[in-house]
Amino acid sequence: MNKIHVLDCTLRDGGYCNEWAFGLENARKITYGLLEAGIDIIECGFITNRTAYNPDVTKFTTVEETARVIPDNREGKIFVAMMNYGEYDIDDLPPYDGSSIDGIRVAFHKKNLKESLELCRKIKEKGYLVFVQAMVSLSYTDQEFLDLIRAVNEFEPYAFYIVDSFGMMKGKDLTRFFYMVEHNLKEDIWIGFHSHNNMQLAYSNAQELTAIQTNRNLIIDSSVFGMGRGAGNLNTELFVDYLNENVGKNYQLKPLLALIDEILNEFYQRNYWGYSLPNYISAIHNAHPNYAGYLDDKKTLTIEGMNDIFGMMDEEKKVSYDKAYIEGLYLQYMEKGKTQEEHAAELKERLKDRKVLLIGPGKSSVEEKDRIADFAARNDVVVFTVNYDYDCLKSDFIFTSNLRRFRELSEESRARCIATSNISSDDVYCQVKYRDLLNAEEAVRDNAALMAIRFLMMQGVKEISLAGIDGYSHDARENYGKDDMAFFTKNAVLDAINEGMRKVLSELSGEIDIKFVTTPKYVDIVPAKILS
Repeated sequence: MNKIHVLDCTLRDGGYCNEWAFGLENARKITYGLLEAGIDIIECGFITNRTAYNPDVTKFTTVEETARVIPDNREGKIFVAMMNYGEYDIDDLPPYDGSSIDGIRVAFHKKNLKESLELCRKIKEKGYLVFVQAMVSLSYTDQEFLDLIRAVNEFEPYAFYIVDSFGMMKGKDLTRFFYMVEHNLKEDIWIGFHSHNNMQLAYSNAQELTAIQTNRNLIIDSSVFGMGRGAGNLNTELFVDYLNENVGKNYQLKPLLALIDEILNEFYQRNYWGYSLPNYISAIHNAHPNYAGYLDDKKTLTIEGMNDIFGMMDEEKKVSYDKAYIEGLYLQYMEKGKTQEEHAAELKERLKDRKVLLIGPGKSSVEEKDRIADFAARNDVVVFTVNYDYDCLKSDFIFTSNLRRFRELSEESRARCIATSNISSDDVYCQVKYRDLLNAEEAVRDNAALMAIRFLMMQGVKEISLAGIDGYSHDARENYGKDDMAFFTKNAVLDAINEGMRKVLSELSGEIDIKFVTTPKYVDIVPAKILS
């Protein structure tokens, strides 16, 4: 029978979902629950010099701090932490004395291979079990991977890992890598497998690995509830149940289910993880999942658009997340296309000395529709809507910067559109440069309502009255007058948008007279001019 061991990485990989802020008591409950379930190796978090210690966060600045989450009676199980190459001074690591973690997992990219293996060697010399985690195994050629194995053999760590960092490894890839390791790694070194679930293959790959006949000790990583960045990880509760039924193991399931119910489900509700098309797109391009998260949070791109942006990326940039790089690509993609200014002079003349009523799709646009209609009737205004056609009042123009929303418009509505240059269409009234309408606030740099205000200012408009521009509630059902416009995203993203809108609207109020016909629900504009 294969010697299969489960390593749970909830407190480390799961920390990408909550900034590692599990809380000290919750972290202890998790390690105790994992111990009660019989999990073989328990990862406590990160060891790093790049942060100040917070007892409620599972990023530790010393190995002594990890002892706070480790039970007094370890019941023969192994406790470890991960160290990213370059994030810890090895001179600060004391010799192993059994009072804290037993082992250290060293994660590194191919470009840092030589230095990372030297780091692993020094950690072993200090008495710790060393787990070699060469990130993105698929980025290595066969020859490079064989050279890595030979280098690892020279100092004989506790374990050597195959790492599916971006969740794109197929079964045939896994078996190919496994047999390279099996035939070339020294027999006493354990073989590990760490996967992500971008393509929903973590569970099937783990099963495939358990079916391989070998005398090796195997370690398979998982996390409770699959908690992990983006699409998450192999679910501990699912995998141990499979091992119980098929490999004769005797893990206890109830403690894991209790952890989900009492602790992890709350984190899931706040910042969900799991399969999504953006994570799938990042996987098929063998790119860091944070790129998918960045593009998805924009809520301006179609899946085809995301795919196009991944196709623009340099291969060497895909492996490590670079926020400035992906933001540059996003802007480059969004500003491609043409402008069409055939009606530009006509529009400017029409807006001359006129007030504008700008209607967003927020819920107040429906709840206060009579107020909006009354305002439009009493005031000789030009009516614009933002990214949609308002059912309660026909607008003169539709400002649109979102291809998703544009595709939902009828042909008649498109003829009234003032579209930004990222939208490819010959049917619109006017097309303007996307980049010219951006602001400096990251969370709302290309917010459609703010872009519309900037556009109107460029046309010489002096007074804008806003309706249905409410900001965002954490409850997606409260955000739009039309239910089919609702989208779901992280609460932190929504909070950042609200704060960004508050800041930019306040700044714009110093340049143009901005009033509110409806009361903004979730954006606290001070001072806000609410029309009576």
